[in-house]
Amino acid sequence: MQSWPLHCDLLQTRMENFDPDSSLICSSGGISVANSYPLESICEDRVVTERKQNLLTDFFPTLRSGEWSDIGGRLHMEDTHICISDLAKKFGSNLLISEHAISFYGVFDGHGGKSAAHFVCEHLPRVIVEDADFPVKLEKVVARSFIETDAAFEKSCSLESARSSGTTALTAMIFGRSLLVANAGDCRAVLSRGGVAKEMSEDHRPCCIKEKTRIESLGGFIDDGYLNGQLGVTRALGDWHLEGMKKTGDKSGPLSAEPELKLVTLTKEDEFLIIGSDGIWDVYSNQNAVDFVRKRLQEHNDVKQCCGEMVGEAIKRGATDNLTVVIVSFHLEPPPPVVVQRTRFRRSISAEGLQNLKCLLEGNA
Repeated sequence: MQSWPLHCDLLQTRMENFDPDSSLICSSGGISVANSYPLESICEDRVVTERKQNLLTDFFPTLRSGEWSDIGGRLHMEDTHICISDLAKKFGSNLLISEHAISFYGVFDGHGGKSAAHFVCEHLPRVIVEDADFPVKLEKVVARSFIETDAAFEKSCSLESARSSGTTALTAMIFGRSLLVANAGDCRAVLSRGGVAKEMSEDHRPCCIKEKTRIESLGGFIDDGYLNGQLGVTRALGDWHLEGMKKTGDKSGPLSAEPELKLVTLTKEDEFLIIGSDGIWDVYSNQNAVDFVRKRLQEHNDVKQCCGEMVGEAIKRGATDNLTVVIVSFHLEPPPPVVVQRTRFRRSISAEGLQNLKCLLEGNA
């Protein structure tokens, strides 16, 4: 048995010396400490310093999860998902990761068939656990595992029909008070922080300026809203049948399997995480989804039932794609009512206005 730190020395130091005005941000380029993703309150006014310092006091997330999927308006179901409460235990790892398990959740939205989505769902968690750097260098492990799973899928394709399938992938891992989201494609994760929606991932679509710049730097192009005129997403695993789109040897292709990562420290204000395939987000805005889930949890506090209701509502709203949603709650209790604090304004009257008012009152005397 080998004892590991909660995540890594940097993260552990970060949690012990938490500065609530900053947050760990992780992208495909690595970890950075910045003030560009501050912990915010539910109001525009920043909360008092004492409250911020107490956000982590005696807080540890108690995880509850639910999931639901539906074929929607499609002829075939190409979405799949996974929820694992203890990732290391699931795959027989003998690592002792502090006293807290690493939970793993994922949504995989397939296209061109279900082969890629099911392969990635089945193999990605195991590839992560079996990496030599798991769990100490978790960000690097996850990014590397996406790419390795993509390559393994290509080698496994004995039929051309499987080779022509692809999938987007979004995973969320929770360890201690930390939440790590990895995304490649247009599934989306949204965090409810005090009732306010916080986007934890960016949709990788051809309309994204950052993605367009990356694609063009690699010799690709956007044609009529599609990557190289063929694909509606700019990051995905699979799609090995598309010529010139994937990395071959030392040459990178415009279609990337590398995920973007975001790492945040959870606080008392963080209520739940919603992970959905793009069919969900076709009919829900981020804030609308958070409001819907909060209301249902306040009514019955059943996470799985809430997932079913969210998918059912999406169908009523005219969703035409496959629909998959996973919700992870961080508390046993339902979300509390949001109390909107009103900003206090100092009211004043000009000297001219005061004189006019004086004359008006004297005239009525």
